[in-house]
Amino acid sequence: MNKLIVALIAGTFAAVASAQTATPAPAAAPAAPAAAPAGEMKKDDAKMAADKKKADKEAAAAKKKADKEAKAAKKKADKEAAMKKKDAEMKAAGDTKATGMTQAQKDKMGQADLKASERNPSGQTSPTGGVK
Repeated sequence: MNKLIVALIAGTFAAVASAQTATPAPAAAPAAPAAAPAGEMKKDDAKMAADKKKADKEAAAAKKKADKEAKAAKKKADKEAAMKKKDAEMKAAGDTKATGMTQAQKDKMGQADLKASERNPSGQTSPTGGVK
């Protein structure tokens, strides 16, 4: 999506720059009117060149900004995906998932949870802490 936006912006600047250039005269055109003095033509050419240079700088700045925004958006999306993956792992592992534990410790803890649920499937305990 960002590449499309960048392409549209660059295309717009290119269209503006090409619209500012002189169009060729038709082949069957009558004799050209009296030419403007050479000094004025040079000023017009210099102005057009300056306008084109300015448009090119603006296009480059817009592209750089769009690239920066795209990079930031990708980084944010990657971070969110990693968080969702981590949350899914935590949910799937249940109580046996804890940071800093080895796989053997997690397995042992999981087995203890399983045995406790087999002894007391309802999960209820007596007021003294024993199983009903």
